[in-house]
Amino acid sequence: MKTNVIVTIDDVRAVGLCVNGTRTWFARHDLDFRAFLRDGCDAETLLATGDAMAWRVVEHARQQEPR
Repeated sequence: MKTNVIVTIDDVRAVGLCVNGTRTWFARHDLDFRAFLRDGCDAETLLATGDAMAWRVVEHARQQEPR
C-alpha cells in the first residue's frame, strides 16, 4: 500500500514553478500557503483542486519517493 505523498515547496521549484505564483495559486484555491511552506501539503488536497499545476507538482513528488 502506498502512503500519501506530502508535496513541498521544493517540489514546486523542481518543476519550474515560481514561489510567488504558487502563493497566488494557493490563495485562489483557499489553501494556507504559510502552512504549506512550513509543513508541505497532502497530495490529495492539491489534486482535489482539479488544477493542472497541482497534477504536475504531485506527479513530481510521487516520483521522488521514498523520501
